[in-house]
Amino acid sequence: MNLPLNAPPKSGLNASPVVELRQYVLKPGQRETLIGIFDGRLIEGQEAAGMTIIGQFRDLDRPDMFVWLRGFDGMAARKDALTGFYGGPAWAAWRDAANATMISSDDVLLLKPAWPSAGFDLSGSRRAGLPGNEKTSGDSRLADIVVIRIHHLRPGTETGFAKDFAAEAVPVLDALGAKLLGVFVSEHAENSFPRLPVRAGENVFLAVTGFDSPEAHARHEAALAASPEWQALQADLASPIETLRLSPTAQSLLG
Repeated sequence: MNLPLNAPPKSGLNASPVVELRQYVLKPGQRETLIGIFDGRLIEGQEAAGMTIIGQFRDLDRPDMFVWLRGFDGMAARKDALTGFYGGPAWAAWRDAANATMISSDDVLLLKPAWPSAGFDLSGSRRAGLPGNEKTSGDSRLADIVVIRIHHLRPGTETGFAKDFAAEAVPVLDALGAKLLGVFVSEHAENSFPRLPVRAGENVFLAVTGFDSPEAHARHEAALAASPEWQALQADLASPIETLRLSPTAQSLLG
């Protein structure tokens, strides 16, 4: 797997064996406010509590959505880290300001790597400088995007789908120029921090890929549409694929 990143809190494959994908609906015009709070004030406290802030993003197709990924060393470690952070000084200081930007923060998928080497490799990743280096959606320096495809599977099919994806889809993605960053399936363990809800009962398979530009991604999608192997893999999904086109913030490790 390729990881075109900028040294991380944790490194190596499967740096985080438990991952949350979080999608927040924000009040109109509040995304930049939340990004400023998050990137400038909330990363250090979360990582000091024992989690890894993997990536945070502007959704290119939904201007009032903030999407982010964070990782944990396991479900017990998740409980300890979240307890520490949400009971700690950083969240106490910035909770009201962050919450004031949000309409909803409950769209959360709990995930694990789909196979032993499928987790994020954050080796060599580094956060950019803080003030003055922030990217914006109109910044010409924004040359890379992260794409998350959420495949909704029928119950009991995750193992078979992951095997088929590794054997059939990964070579296609590689041949068509996608950088495969990570592949995940639902983590069905009980929510270890019920104060923060997750989407229970989900059966999903996520592929996270990177592209040099939105145009490169558009060309890739057109080529995928013409691939018989790719189309065959999508034939038995429970519902259509969700595709998130994401622009990393300046402080995102991923992207």
